[in-house]
Amino acid sequence: MLENDFLLTEEEAKLREEVKEFVATVDPELLRKMDKNEVDYPLDFIKACAEKKLLGLRFPEEYGGRGMPWTAETVALEEIGVLGMGIGCAYSMVSIVGEALYRFGNEWQKEEFLKPIIKGKKISAEGLTEPRGGSDFFGTTTKAEKRGDVWVLNGSKRFIAGGKVADFYIIYARTDPNAPSHKALTAFIVERDRGVEIEELYNLMGFRGMGTARIVFKDLEIPKEYVLGEVNNARVIFNRMMIPERLTSAAGSLGVRAALEVAMKYSEKRKAFGRKIRDFQGVNFMVAEALTKLDAARALVYNAAKAVDLYDQGKSTLDPRRLVSEAKLFATEMAWDVVNKAMQILGGIGYTQVYPVERMLRDLRLGLIWTGSNEIMKVLIQHEAYNLMGLPSKDRDYEKDAMDWYKEWEKVYE
Repeated sequence: MLENDFLLTEEEAKLREEVKEFVATVDPELLRKMDKNEVDYPLDFIKACAEKKLLGLRFPEEYGGRGMPWTAETVALEEIGVLGMGIGCAYSMVSIVGEALYRFGNEWQKEEFLKPIIKGKKISAEGLTEPRGGSDFFGTTTKAEKRGDVWVLNGSKRFIAGGKVADFYIIYARTDPNAPSHKALTAFIVERDRGVEIEELYNLMGFRGMGTARIVFKDLEIPKEYVLGEVNNARVIFNRMMIPERLTSAAGSLGVRAALEVAMKYSEKRKAFGRKIRDFQGVNFMVAEALTKLDAARALVYNAAKAVDLYDQGKSTLDPRRLVSEAKLFATEMAWDVVNKAMQILGGIGYTQVYPVERMLRDLRLGLIWTGSNEIMKVLIQHEAYNLMGLPSKDRDYEKDAMDWYKEWEKVYE
């Protein structure tokens, strides 16, 4: 009801309808079981997506995808996002891990790992966060030591979505103890049945039913064939993976429109002081503000997706990292604001489990923290913007628009 297709191609608009129809068939009991931690992972949902060929939309058909652009994937992610962050994350993991495999994996690795996750035959996860910290990725303490033809992995990762059930993980470890951090990390494909220990399952405020775990590696041997990309050069994989990490988070946040729709329908029925509460300015202004932010976020997310597409196609030299960071920052902040407005409109009943808004609120709080906290997004945004300031520009010299622009002696900087 609250989505729009003005920025979409005909193909993308058709995809929205296709995904919308699929989402309508998802059993609500799955969402309830996930929130009660009665399932470890939405495995059946992933298999159903695979049957409809909805996983890994961006990847070439030869690997099971549809060869569609990022803009198409953001459309699908918004529709999947109405089901909640857990299911949205499970759906996105194919895109995130798949990005590393597709961009940096060899053909054997693509056949063995990329194809199966797109076809729903294997579940993947990634190990970024460690007990010592999350956003400080390059401070990784997990280590891998080369011994003959194998690497021996020691360390742990926590808050791993799908950690309990994943068939394999993309794990980053320090492989050169003497080099600077950005030149010391290597990415590995680590299969769970090689000896990954599931040390703890987290009882999270929201984002439940995802088997979120702390995983541990104790002298775990990894054959050299499972190194992803170049040894000691995992920074390029990490930097690339942050595009799908953050763009899927941004696009999935648009699913908050479900909370707003619930609140709007409620405000049409609920009466107070003899009138529908939608007639009160305190309510309808919240709706107006929420709609405006939702539409603005959607446009920004789509713009970021388009920037990535053009960059990947060689049609733009502008690194899309700033726009992707902006999209993640703005969309997750928007979602948190909108879900709170939805609960405020519902009032006390919104604080119960009679409506799904309280679950959505618990879920969406995570968006401001994961895939790089929003404070880190701000650091990246300003850094990229300042970098552009030093490049040649065709922009007008704005300073000369001042009345006394020529008084250079008044422009004191130290």
